[in-house]
This record gives sequence, C-alpha cells and structure tokens, in this order.
Amino acid sequence: MAGEREADVTAAAFDRAAVDFSRLSPLLWDPVGAATVAVSAPAAGERVLDACCGDGASAIPAARRVGGTGAVDAVDLSGPMVGLLRERAAGLPQLTAHQADVTSWPGTGYDVVQCVLGAFFFPDMAAGTDHLVGRVRPGGRVAVTIWHRDAMVAAGRAIAGAAAAERGERAQVPRASSAVQQLGDPDAFGAWLTARGLEQVAVSVAAHAVEATEEALWLLVLGSGFRGLLTELDDAAVDRVRGRYLEQLVGGPAIDATTLVGFGQRPD
Repeated sequence: MAGEREADVTAAAFDRAAVDFSRLSPLLWDPVGAATVAVSAPAAGERVLDACCGDGASAIPAARRVGGTGAVDAVDLSGPMVGLLRERAAGLPQLTAHQADVTSWPGTGYDVVQCVLGAFFFPDMAAGTDHLVGRVRPGGRVAVTIWHRDAMVAAGRAIAGAAAAERGERAQVPRASSAVQQLGDPDAFGAWLTARGLEQVAVSVAAHAVEATEEALWLLVLGSGFRGLLTELDDAAVDRVRGRYLEQLVGGPAIDATTLVGFGQRPD
C-alpha cells in the first residue's frame, strides 16, 4: 500500500506539471531522450517498451526508428502526460501511449526496453528496474538513463532553499539526491545494472546544460519534480520563492543537466 500511495503522489505531481513539462521538453527532456535512443538504437520492425514516457522525449524518436513495421508501447502514470504524448505522436500509428504503472506492466518479449529519468521515482528502484529487465526478450537490450551525480545540483539547492525560507523551515535536499549520490557515476551505475542481471553493460556520459535565463530556470522548476516543493503555497508565496530562486542563478553558469545512459543486454 505504501508503494501505491507513493506512486499516486508522483503521478499527481506530474499531472500538475504536465503543460510546463512539455514546454521544458525542447530545452531538456528531448535532448536527454534523444541521447538515450542513440544508445538503445531501436531498429526497423522492432518492439520497444518506453517506461515513464512523459510526453514522448524518447518514445517519439524510438517510434520513428522502428517505423511502420515496428511498435512502441509508451507507459506513464500521468494521464495528462499521456494525453500530451498522444498529441505529439499524431502520425505515428506505431506508437501506443498507455496510462499505467510500468512497474506492473504485463507485456513481454520486447526487443528494447528504455527508461529515461524515471527509475528514481519507482517505489523500489531496484525491483522496478528488475521488472523492466524482465519485459525484454532474451538477447534484447535495456537502456536506463539517470542523472549524473553533479547534474541539477545548483537548481535543486536553490529552489529547495527558497521554498524552505518561505515556509520558515530548514532546507531539505530534493528527494532523488541520495540515490543520485549512490549511483550517479559510471562505475557505480554500471555495477548496479550488472546486478540487475544484464550483460555487456556499458555506461555513457551524455553532457547537456540549460542556460541560466529567467525563463529556462523557472521552467526547470515548473516542468520537473522540483514543482513539488511549491505544493500548498499560494500565488504570492510562489512569486516570492521564484524571486529568491532566480536571484541565486540568473546570469550565472549554465545548469548542468548531464545524464548517464546505462546499456546492457539480457542473457540469451
């Protein structure tokens, strides 16, 4: 039951963020998704499971690669996200978007399973990823993308501090940080994927950055999991948080958005 409640909270946060998430896509999600698909390399006619698909950053390029003879199942907990994906995927009948919990997805026999920046939100990251590995056929490929240890740190600290100051509380490190610290370098992530039963594991570093402009920096909050830090604040309070947050970052160094793309094969 605890896992179900956590999944509901995650879905609700992304439901609220869906439109801004999509606005952020060209700056962040789409480049990260493209970097993953370059590694997972779906081929014409293959079947792909895209887990935690959002509005399609990796599902859409995968669908284009598999073509009309292939198929992509794109799965996300958030109904609004799935709706946005269906709009973006018009003209790609090989892509089917599903609102569902991918950690209990029943389909099997996929040639490729990919999950971009979603595994940290599983109630049990290892068990959820193990389930995804079980969806791919023997000899099939799995690609899982996570944040690099140094990614998004400046933005996360700034928005957490600004929100905490508004509430008169001590700043809390955003939720995913402990997992990022444990797995956010290539060696640690590669070992973790090997423990998931994958072979020929390789981890590549996909460098990316977001310019420190007002619009981009605020979209990083509104269009991501950071939005949860604004929960229950009224409009005036959100404006004050925005001001404190932007004051720390605007005009400074670009925000590091580097990811790790882990790749492996399921044993034959």
